[in-house]
Amino acid sequence: MRIWLVSMAVTVALLYVLSSVLLPFVAGLAVAYFLHPLADKLEGPIGSRSAAAALIMLAFILFIAGAAVSLFPLLQAQIVGLLALLPDAVETARNAIEPYIIRLETELGASDLAKLKDAAGDYVGEVVSWLIGVLKNIFMGGRAFVNVLSLLLIMPIVSFFLLRDWKNVVAKFNDLLPRESSDTIRTQLQEMDTTIAGFVRGQALVCVTLGAIYGTGLTLVGLDFGLLIGIGTGLMAFVPYVGMMIGSMVALAVAMMQFSEISDFLMVVLVFGVGQSIDAAFLTPTLVGGRVGLHPVWIIFALMTGGTLFGFTGVLLAVPTAAMIGVLVRFSIGRYRASELYLGHGGDS
Repeated sequence: MRIWLVSMAVTVALLYVLSSVLLPFVAGLAVAYFLHPLADKLEGPIGSRSAAAALIMLAFILFIAGAAVSLFPLLQAQIVGLLALLPDAVETARNAIEPYIIRLETELGASDLAKLKDAAGDYVGEVVSWLIGVLKNIFMGGRAFVNVLSLLLIMPIVSFFLLRDWKNVVAKFNDLLPRESSDTIRTQLQEMDTTIAGFVRGQALVCVTLGAIYGTGLTLVGLDFGLLIGIGTGLMAFVPYVGMMIGSMVALAVAMMQFSEISDFLMVVLVFGVGQSIDAAFLTPTLVGGRVGLHPVWIIFALMTGGTLFGFTGVLLAVPTAAMIGVLVRFSIGRYRASELYLGHGGDS
């Protein structure tokens, strides 16, 4: 047990120190993990693992490049427009809440209101500072430009070699397992793999589908920046419930500034209602399912913790780490329930 604890502590320390350098390697590992089943299927017909890996990476790069070229001009204009709208949005929000502030002043009195303002200001300041710190760690920690450049240049190379050598790496790792407990470790690793694959691959498909639904729906109802808000909401759906809540609040805020008719506003609400209904009734149960054993609160906590400690590298590692911890906790609980400590000295009798 001691050697495992020491190894875990060393791993966490190295992640913290090297988090900015590890980004392209972790991203490459994530891509290879996501695509290696396809490489296994193509290896036989093609006759070469290297050729299969090269073909898959070429198709992956072309797909990403094609999506970027297709969407960037549209999203760039919408991003610029949304940023230009922010000052007016802040002023509109201030005017909307001003009557409530006046009412509070009347009912609470000047001294109580001053205390409330100070408390709220301190709290908001702490929240804003925390958000800025997280965003700084994600986007600026280790120099954002270098991170982007390394992702573009190094990540595909790392992904190719990991795809090519995936079976050899797994075989060598398997050979290093302690013989006495190798079967137990392999069983837990297989459960971890099932959990991670079930969530990551399934949730990625959910995000893409929801992004298409929200982006198309908001564009059709005529919402300004609808494509940007829809795609952003779909991407943020990787964080259960939080992404949809943030996206819907942004969309409703833009709708309040843009539309004068209540029917137009309700159409925006309808788009999110339809998307959330499709997600709850079909997408998440079919593509992710409850079998992965990852509670939404646990996922949110893992993503926030990973982003705070290790930046974007931590975000990429958050779900796999959460899945591994979850599997180990369930395994430990199972062992505890089968032990004399839980059953008593009488055992099963």
